[in-house]
Amino acid sequence: MGGAVGGVSRSGPVLAVDQGTSATKALVVCPERGVIGTGRAPVHPRHLPGGRVEVSPEELYASVVAAGREALAAAGEPVAAVGLANQGETVLAWDPATGAPLTEAIVWQDRRAADLCAELAPHEEKLRHLTGLPLDPYFAAPKMAWIRRHLTRAGTVTTSDAWLVHRLTGAFVTDAATAGRTQLLDLDSVSWSAVALDLYGLGEEPLPEVVACDRPVGTTTAFGGELPLTGLLVDQQAALLAQGATVPGAAKCTYGTGAFLLARAGRRPVRPTTGLVGCVAWRLGDRTDYCLDGQVYTAASAVRWLTDLGVIAGAHDLDRVAAQVPDAGGVTFVPALAGLAAPWWRSEARGSLSGLGLDTTAGHLVRALCEGLAAQVAELAQAVGAELGAPLAELKVDGGLTRSAVLMQVQADLLQVPVVVSASPDATALGVGAAARTGLGFPLPEALFPAGEPSAVYEPVMSPGEAEDRRAAFRSAVSHPTPPLP
Repeated sequence: MGGAVGGVSRSGPVLAVDQGTSATKALVVCPERGVIGTGRAPVHPRHLPGGRVEVSPEELYASVVAAGREALAAAGEPVAAVGLANQGETVLAWDPATGAPLTEAIVWQDRRAADLCAELAPHEEKLRHLTGLPLDPYFAAPKMAWIRRHLTRAGTVTTSDAWLVHRLTGAFVTDAATAGRTQLLDLDSVSWSAVALDLYGLGEEPLPEVVACDRPVGTTTAFGGELPLTGLLVDQQAALLAQGATVPGAAKCTYGTGAFLLARAGRRPVRPTTGLVGCVAWRLGDRTDYCLDGQVYTAASAVRWLTDLGVIAGAHDLDRVAAQVPDAGGVTFVPALAGLAAPWWRSEARGSLSGLGLDTTAGHLVRALCEGLAAQVAELAQAVGAELGAPLAELKVDGGLTRSAVLMQVQADLLQVPVVVSASPDATALGVGAAARTGLGFPLPEALFPAGEPSAVYEPVMSPGEAEDRRAAFRSAVSHPTPPLP
C-alpha cells in the first residue's frame, strides 16, 4: 500500500504497548521481520488489607513511556503508528483540564466495591441483560461508583486507558472493548447505557467517547517525534485477536497476573447462561464482534504469593520444584486469593489448601497450585463448549506462565485436548499492534502479524477418568469454601 505517516511508510513497523498489571511491555513489530525491538518497565501494585489493590497512575504513565522508548531504541528505526492495550477494569478519577490524577488507580483485582454490588443485587439481572456482565466488583462501574461515594466528586472518573490516552494525545476516548468491561455499555447498541449509569449513580458523569479499536485518535510526542495513535484495545481481546481468532469458536487463554479464557462468538451479542461473560471482542471500522469471556483472578499473582512465602524463587522455579515429586500428593489448592470469578462469581471466596500432611513438600504445593489454576481454566473451557454447542478442539495459550512445562502439561491433561503455546508470550502487544495497523488502513486478516510455529504443543497424557477425578476433587473443594474473615 502507498502513502506515509510522518515520513514512514504505512506498511512499516508499529509500536505496540501493553500496559499491564505488573509491567508494561512494548514491541516494535514489522509485518515482514516480526519483533525487532522490545521494552519493559515494571509496575508495582500495592496489595492492601480488605482486598484492596492500588497503583500510582503516574507510575502507569511513566511505564508506558519508558517501555515504548526502550523498544524504539532497540529497533533503531522509525515506526508508522502506536497501539495501546490496557488492563480493562482499572479505574481512577482525574482532572480533565490538567490531566492530573485525583486518586490512586484502583486495580481490577480490587474488591472494595463488594458492598456496593450487594446494594445493587435486586438489579443484577437487568444489568446482566443490558451489559452482558454479572454484578461483581471486578468490573469498572462498581469501582467508579465507589470512588464517587468515598473519595471525590471532582474531575472525571474513567478506566485507566482514557486517562493514558488523554495524557498521550489530549483526546477523551475509550475503545468499544474496554467500554464493554465497565458494566455501563449497552451490549446491543455499543453505546453508554443510561439505565446502567443511573443505577450506579453515574448518570451525570462526563464519559469518554466510545470509539472503534482502529480509529486514529490523535498524535503523541511522548516517545520522541510525532506519532499517530491508531489502535486501542483492552488486553485480553487484543490477545484473542493476535491468536488469529478470526472465526467463531476459536479460543485462547492468556496466563498473566490472572488467567483469561476468551472465545470468539461472532457478530451477535451473546448472553451466556453458564456463568461466562458475554462482551465486545472488538470494533474494527463499523463492524463489532463479540466474545465469551471467563476469568481466573490469580495466576501469576498466585505464583508470586508462593514466592513471597519462600516456597519457590519465582515463576522460573516452578518446574524445578515441581520435578521433585511425581504428583500433588493428594493436596488440593483452590487459588481463590482474590475471590472466584466465572463461572462461580463468588467475590467473598478465599483460597484454600486441603489434603496436607507432614509429608507435604514444596513440590506438592507447586503441583497443587498448577492443578488448581488448570482446573479453573478447564471449567471455563467446558462452559465455552456448552455455550457454543461443541467442545473446544484445542486451546491456544500465551502469557508468561506458558513457559512452565508442568503447568501446560497439567492444563492439557485436565482439558483432555491439546494446548498450543504461542510462539510469542506477548500476544496482547501483538494484538493491539494489529489494531494499530488496521487504523492505518490494512484490513483483517492482512493486518495480523504472522503467528509463526507454536513454541510447544502439549498433548494429554492423563486418562480421561483420572482427569475427571482431579477436576471433581477441585469442584468439591470449591463447594466447601473457606469462610471470609469477619
